[in-house]
Amino acid sequence: MTHVDKKHKHDKTALVIVAHPDDAEFLCGGTVAKWVAEGWTVHYMLTTSGDMGSKDPEMTREKLGAIREKEQRAACDVLGVKETVFLRYPDGFVEDTAEMRGRIVRELRRLKPHTVITWNPFRTTFTHRDHRLTGQSAVDAVFPLSRDPLAYPEHLEEGLESHRVMELLLAGAENPDHWVEIPESAFKTKIAALKKHKSQIGGGPIAEMRKRLKARMAESGKDHGYKLAESFRRIAWS
Repeated sequence: MTHVDKKHKHDKTALVIVAHPDDAEFLCGGTVAKWVAEGWTVHYMLTTSGDMGSKDPEMTREKLGAIREKEQRAACDVLGVKETVFLRYPDGFVEDTAEMRGRIVRELRRLKPHTVITWNPFRTTFTHRDHRLTGQSAVDAVFPLSRDPLAYPEHLEEGLESHRVMELLLAGAENPDHWVEIPESAFKTKIAALKKHKSQIGGGPIAEMRKRLKARMAESGKDHGYKLAESFRRIAWS
């Protein structure tokens, strides 16, 4: 399967928009590692800093947010992600607002990605509120807002013109229709990146996590002739 419209000048630039540190590594870390190895420029945007993800009664949101941002940047270094932007909304309290959509639109216009990966907001089964609303805001920012010059016209004052994303990949989809084959090298990089999230997985057995993820990715790819795969719902515009 091809990911790239060769006529598009940003055809090897991608933006991953998720809610929390480690979301992207679990969802699409193999895809990111593969694309970077193929010469893509990949950026991350996180709507929160994961500042509620602790059972430690002595932990504070401020301290945990700083820890998890540091872990996310370390994971991005492993993957080769060029830049990571944190919007720093409170973990657990993301809202789909015009203000947040505008911040996402600004980054789309600044980075000009060909492809955006985000959470699928259209699930019918249970999903985390932050995931759902981050995905909804990201989808609406991609279409129609980023491409409409009359949406957030203040961006023009910064020299940021409207931008058309050409491909949207929705992760966590119940009925995927697009699969990315993940080579063993990219899978190893995905695991190495996940290991940087020590506050979340530091107490668990890495071997068991690796085994579980590999089984899931093998199941995802088996009907398509792939040893390992990550799956998405794909929306594309010509």
